[in-house]
Amino acid sequence: MHTILSSATTTVRIGPDQPFAIIGERINPTGRKLFSQQLRDGDLSRVETDVAEQVAGGAMLLDINMGAPLADEAALMRRTVTMIQGLTDLPLVIDSSIVEVLEAGLAAYQGKALVNSVTAEDERLESILPLAKKYGAAVIGLPNDEQEIPDEPARRLELARKLIRVATDTYKLAIEDIVIDPLAMPVGADTRHPARTLETIALIRDEFGVNMTLGASNVSFGMPDRPAITSAFLPIAISHGLTSAIMDARSPQVVRAVKAADLVLGRDDWGASWIAAHRAALARGDDPPRPPREDISHHQAAGAT
Repeated sequence: MHTILSSATTTVRIGPDQPFAIIGERINPTGRKLFSQQLRDGDLSRVETDVAEQVAGGAMLLDINMGAPLADEAALMRRTVTMIQGLTDLPLVIDSSIVEVLEAGLAAYQGKALVNSVTAEDERLESILPLAKKYGAAVIGLPNDEQEIPDEPARRLELARKLIRVATDTYKLAIEDIVIDPLAMPVGADTRHPARTLETIALIRDEFGVNMTLGASNVSFGMPDRPAITSAFLPIAISHGLTSAIMDARSPQVVRAVKAADLVLGRDDWGASWIAAHRAALARGDDPPRPPREDISHHQAAGAT
């Protein structure tokens, strides 16, 4: 099953037989005080840098969130979507919890966008799914409702089932235009959270075969050496059925991890993308990853014998 997203000139397919879709997370003021203030001042100068860095890092789509406190989020979303379409041909993910902001972004967008996001709450389904239908957008669905963000994978599956049923039966969205977020919670809060997410991914894959995404940085929130945790989690999630993630495309360690997963899972024919990326890194003068010193010593010792 392929979720097809597009800009005016470029199409991206998300699917289990496709390269893992890297959705750049950086254009978001959360945790960025200076960027938040710039947005309140109507200053979008930082967006150009964020776009360039994520494109260079390997992003295939870009998530756009303008949720700075006290800012005119709808006006900012409209301006930013228009601006970014002049900077890159990557498809966009329109990200807001406010319906009016989502519509402002969708109205300004040329192509088929991904809406981030809708929950299984009745009120949210009734307000956001018609918007996705109106603009021909795909939508990310989160399996939580008015009562809870459930821990149990079986309950998450139940809510995903509701969300998919309402979207397809009531609002006539194509099932391939529904991308489920299985809910990645911080390992630092409960070390069982990642296992619950992995089980949820497998359950949703087995029942529906829909594409899935998640906020990859959520997994490592509050922990030291966050890229290492994310780099360990994502390949496992990919093997369970995850097909995309909203992630830091500027992190070479994390990007290499998902590219390596594509290679070993047979989604990179003859390793062409892996080899091309390695050559490009060498051309830029990047230092290739090296084994730890103790591993080098071990191999040297083995060779000496």
